[in-house]
Amino acid sequence: MIGKERFEGYSLAGFRKDLVSGLVVGIIAIPLGMAFAIASGVKPEYGIYTTVVAGILISLFGGSKFQIGGPTGAFIPVLLAIVMQYGYEDLLIAGFLAGILLVLMGVLRLGVLIRYIPRPVTVGFTAGIAVIIFSGQIAGFLGLSGIRKHEEFVLNMREIVLHIGSINVYSVITAGISLAVLLLASRFLPKVPGALLGLVISSAVAALFFKGQVATIGSSFGAIPSGLPPLHIPELTWERVAAMLQPAFIIAVLGGIESLLSAVVADNMSGSRHNSNRELIGQGIANMAAPLFGGIPATGAIARTAANIKNGAVSPLSGIIHGFVVLLVLLLFAPYASHIPLAGMAPVLMLVAWNMSERKEFMHILKTKTSDSLVLVVTFVLTVFTNLTIAVEAGLIMAVLLFVKRMSDLLNIAKVLPDPNSKHAKVKAHMVFEGHDCPQIGIYTIEGPLFSGRSVDLKSRCWRTRSVRSRIFCCCV
Repeated sequence: MIGKERFEGYSLAGFRKDLVSGLVVGIIAIPLGMAFAIASGVKPEYGIYTTVVAGILISLFGGSKFQIGGPTGAFIPVLLAIVMQYGYEDLLIAGFLAGILLVLMGVLRLGVLIRYIPRPVTVGFTAGIAVIIFSGQIAGFLGLSGIRKHEEFVLNMREIVLHIGSINVYSVITAGISLAVLLLASRFLPKVPGALLGLVISSAVAALFFKGQVATIGSSFGAIPSGLPPLHIPELTWERVAAMLQPAFIIAVLGGIESLLSAVVADNMSGSRHNSNRELIGQGIANMAAPLFGGIPATGAIARTAANIKNGAVSPLSGIIHGFVVLLVLLLFAPYASHIPLAGMAPVLMLVAWNMSERKEFMHILKTKTSDSLVLVVTFVLTVFTNLTIAVEAGLIMAVLLFVKRMSDLLNIAKVLPDPNSKHAKVKAHMVFEGHDCPQIGIYTIEGPLFSGRSVDLKSRCWRTRSVRSRIFCCCV
């Protein structure tokens, strides 16, 4: 299960590289874990717990040498909707059930099927999720007060408009400093985790100059505990399990897609090759374990996986180390995290949304002006204005129908006759023209996939060859 071949030829030099990479990625993961948890409607420490538990188990049992797992932005709209509709306890049940489904998908070898989800569908819902994440941080960036969260995008935008008069200048300054640090760090200090640097500097500015004027993690959610919580098994009843099956299925499918996309990115960057079914099993085990410690659903994180490879990782041990680094920071520095301003975290998520939006791919598909463009737009619009479930279902149905139509259009039916000038040649379509046809026998060539709908067309053509004084022979070559 663990995949010992991923550690073949491992050496002390490899361990040193994994140690450095795990340390860097662990530092990157800390602010992101808290930010994703807050945006998902739960306490920030739950994101840390997920990073520790799921991060270690995904690297230990997954099918990719370099995959880094944890909470991701792709889950934010789904998890927020579940929390708002059912509550945090039912979210844990949904995450646990999603883990079971992922394990079953891996055991049944369904990993290869997820790869065949049309690209316009994945780009469409990813761009839609990016819009939801970005817009969801506007209120935090501006420091608006009295904001109520809704499941619907339009209602959330209405809340911002209604409370635009409550802008907190100190929050805007704090968010602006964090954003400036993020952008400058990515350009001039690419080796330094920009998210962590932005939070540290904006937190210091807010504490020194705007103390009590800007909302912080501590003032909004309370102090972050030092250490993992005790093992807690969610209360499972038939009613709660039945209610959470659909959300769990969406979490499992989205998690499977994201993890395998991340694994493919890792393969392209490293030249390695992942095992998709084993990856699903590893993701499932991690998502079954994380809720037992209060964690939210997790999947492969593309940005952190890429950072893992860029910093020299050579084995899954770097991902395991990254989880223990986060745990160590939680044990030693948890009280300091309470002073992080929420306005400082807003630009972090905005930048995540911008990077995950796949805007270049989106515009490329849009400019093709084909059926793929239609699937892309429909999936994107439905993701933003309804929910991810409806968007993915509609996108897949449209993609299937358009695929069938394209295949049907490839079918070419032509009436043919032998060419008397070529004794051994096949029958030719150009031999049939007005005034030169056989009234007794109809010979047709069929090229392409034959669907039942097009067989009706073939029958009608054969019927037109009928003569009052002749029997009908319709031969398909």
